[in-house]
Amino acid sequence: MLKAGTGRRDVSPQQSVFLWGYPHVDRMSTGIHDPLYATAVCLDDGNQRTIAVSVDVLYVTAAMVAACRQRIAARVAVPPSHVLISATHTHSGPVTAKVLAMSGDPVVPDPDPDYTEWLIEEMAAAAGDAAQRVEEAEVAVTAVQIEGVGGNRLDPGGPHDAEAGLVVVRRPHDRTLIAVQLVYAMHPTILHEDSTLISADFPGYTRRHIETMHPGCRVVYHNGLCGNLSPRYHVEAQTFAEAERLGVRLGTFVTDAIGKLDNAAYRVDAAVGGRQARVALVPRTFPSVAEAEQALHEARAVYERLRREGAAHGPLRTAECVTFGAEEVVTMARAQQSGELGRFQTAYGEAEIQILQVGEAFVAGLPGEWFVEYSLEIKQRSTRPVFPASMANGELQGYITTPGATGYEAGLSMFTPESGERMVEALLALMADAAGEA
Repeated sequence: MLKAGTGRRDVSPQQSVFLWGYPHVDRMSTGIHDPLYATAVCLDDGNQRTIAVSVDVLYVTAAMVAACRQRIAARVAVPPSHVLISATHTHSGPVTAKVLAMSGDPVVPDPDPDYTEWLIEEMAAAAGDAAQRVEEAEVAVTAVQIEGVGGNRLDPGGPHDAEAGLVVVRRPHDRTLIAVQLVYAMHPTILHEDSTLISADFPGYTRRHIETMHPGCRVVYHNGLCGNLSPRYHVEAQTFAEAERLGVRLGTFVTDAIGKLDNAAYRVDAAVGGRQARVALVPRTFPSVAEAEQALHEARAVYERLRREGAAHGPLRTAECVTFGAEEVVTMARAQQSGELGRFQTAYGEAEIQILQVGEAFVAGLPGEWFVEYSLEIKQRSTRPVFPASMANGELQGYITTPGATGYEAGLSMFTPESGERMVEALLALMADAAGEA
């Protein structure tokens, strides 16, 4: 019979830290608006167990994940392939990685090694708690269509993934919820650089809403493939009240979907498992320094023109982000010239992909920030339900974009779109192998 347990640790920095996510702003925290959490769920089918952890930071690095998996294994008999760790990607938390593209920004500090060490230990502790607290459980897998929370941030009419994937775990004897794994693709960027309070942004409100409606439940929130998605064209303000409005809206869709599940949807005999593979990535060549500087000049001119004309928030913010990106491309072009870029591309040249199986479905873990088109392709081509999570088990120094993509994200990509295509094919092969398909 299936068993499940959860664990949670508060990983909010206890001193003032630089809030990471927006360039050129010396944004030191002045307090904690809502806690940052590491939340874990363990599923055990009697033969295998899996552990999924989500943590409210911008990124987790592959080195952090490796260290955390090692510490989890010291507490619980579980292989690395069965442990998925993802970042919710809040832009109101501490620095947890060194990103080459941001090295030209003088206000962004290096990660604090003391905080990083503590964070790794707390993530492992949450996972250990989850494994130690397992109880009899049953699980249902479903999905719900979300409206009015966000969309494509580069093109209001562009592709986005409206589906939120749900793995719902409850107690058979009283039908109360133990855990919900939620996979939904959207940048948590309602709060901007004027906010100096530590926060999980709108996913924190989503989590709180679900857990309030289902006391004792723990929500493990994985961000989907959201590289070109955000609430940019849906927000009414960049405030906590707006983060709450959209977070509760998402949470209400989720709780409504859970309420519609009938008893037959839950299984006590769902098998669980995990698989991982490593995929070689294709390095990208950046423009020359002179070309990058010219592109920056042009981007600044467009932004200033829109600002003078009083353009709407969405187009103006997009132009501002293009300018930020053009500045960072200059940094990357200079790093290419010096050879530093090549060292980074070598270090990140192989990426981990992963699946956690829950009955007939999969939660997939992909590192870095991916354009949503890849998520749509994975779901369309898979023969089983699959919910792809990004920022999982590492970061890739930026974005995995689609062929022909332009703008901020494409300018910063350290690897070509072929890298994304390779990882998609490898992921589909992992799922087919796990499902016993030829």
